[in-house]
Amino acid sequence: MGAVLVHIGAQLPLNSESTMEELNGRMLACQILITGLIARVANERPDPLRFLTDFRDEIKAVVKGVNIAGMDNTDRVRHFAQQSVDELFSLMKPPSAD
Repeated sequence: MGAVLVHIGAQLPLNSESTMEELNGRMLACQILITGLIARVANERPDPLRFLTDFRDEIKAVVKGVNIAGMDNTDRVRHFAQQSVDELFSLMKPPSAD
């Protein structure tokens, strides 16, 4: 499988459909990167599962308490952020036996 190169500083396309696809791709790339970093740190801990559980709880507390300004419906934004945290941690699976 070939390597995939992501240009973080690349200019977004001008039409809205391509822009959303580009943003979704970037968000997915960031989620994968963050998941890998968290997993790597967890693997260096004596109790990786405990570290992940504590870290997840801290992140959820931050999302729950963060001040979201300039929006009419902050509950929707907060709910989406909570779902993103859940998705991020659901990507972390134990290593396969292969």
